Amino acid sequence: MVTHAEQRLRDLQRMRLFATALLALMTAIFIATYLVPWQWTWLAYLRAFTEAGMIGACADWFAVVALFRHPLGIPIPHTAIVPHNKERIGGAIGRFISNNFLSPKVLRAKMREIDPAGWAAGWLLHPDNARRIAQRAAATLPQALRAMPRDDLNAFLARMARGGIEAVPAAPLASKILSILWAQGETQALVERGIDMAARALTDNRDRIKVTVTQKSSRFIPKWVDAIVADKIVSGLTQLLDEMRNPAHPWRTELGASVNRLIDDLATKPEFYARGEELKTEVLDNPVVVQQVNRLWTQIEVQLDTNSAVYIGQLAGGLEHALIALGQRLANDPAIRDAVNRWLRIAALRLIAPRRAEIGAFITQVVERWDTETLVNRMELQVGRDLQYIRINGTLVGGLVGLIIFTITRWV
Repeated sequence: MVTHAEQRLRDLQRMRLFATALLALMTAIFIATYLVPWQWTWLAYLRAFTEAGMIGACADWFAVVALFRHPLGIPIPHTAIVPHNKERIGGAIGRFISNNFLSPKVLRAKMREIDPAGWAAGWLLHPDNARRIAQRAAATLPQALRAMPRDDLNAFLARMARGGIEAVPAAPLASKILSILWAQGETQALVERGIDMAARALTDNRDRIKVTVTQKSSRFIPKWVDAIVADKIVSGLTQLLDEMRNPAHPWRTELGASVNRLIDDLATKPEFYARGEELKTEVLDNPVVVQQVNRLWTQIEVQLDTNSAVYIGQLAGGLEHALIALGQRLANDPAIRDAVNRWLRIAALRLIAPRRAEIGAFITQVVERWDTETLVNRMELQVGRDLQYIRINGTLVGGLVGLIIFTITRWV
């Protein structure tokens, strides 16, 4: 596979050969016009054209070669311009790029023209792109995690967890969670399950209740009376539980009112807020929390070592779906896409524009560190092919100008 630099070198060599061959052709025709025995009138015009073409070709060859090296190795003054002005060229390139390409005005206008979020969306939605990125990320994640210092990582995770928990007030959060559960009937379902468990417990422990009543009863009361009392207690409680299955039962209604008051108190009352923060602080300061984080991380490392293939596949699948969903969201939601583009524009302006002088200085340093031969070769590869057109044009234009001058001097 031919690289870009190799292709440029081939183009340069081909154009250089063509320009030299054109000079050789002009020279051959010029010599031939003197050697042929015929004295045709038009030969003089052809000779003038080729003579002027040779002069133009040689002059432009000298000019092109003088940019990069001494013509024929002769140290003629004001030749090899690029090698002799390497430091000045490096500074000029750095200043030119920093002033004309990295100024805030230019960057702002250019960032408005491009759509990085749209490009990213199209790239993520292209088949295999999201899968390839997800697989690479999942494959390198276990090694990256194992390479991290465990103590520092545990401390980081603990700080992150603590910071996230501290940022959220406990009482209002509990109020929201409880209100959602109550509104969706989860708490009512929990009450129903509690009633069922209590009813089963009474049925399963009927005999034990009788024994307990007999033991607690007076010895003067007959046993059959104790049995009747125990049956009445179990029957009464069972009947009460059956009645409480009705959502309209007064106790259920009172429970709902109590839950609603608790939701309001957690959300509004300062004493509940303060108590929630105290409980949260007590939990976070408990050494058990840090131990659990360390234990959790140890379990993650063990699972990654023993079942890495399974977890890598699952992680890659999850990342792939997440990347595809991100691409679809960026592609289908103009508001989000505009917001991402706006954020990228601001980030680019804040990152690049204040450092454009440093970027220009870096470019200057890179150019100055190049040796002369490297600088000459790289610049010649970039513009040498176009410079060969100067030689070709000089040959043809010089020939035409010479022909015109010869014609005018002969006929006027």
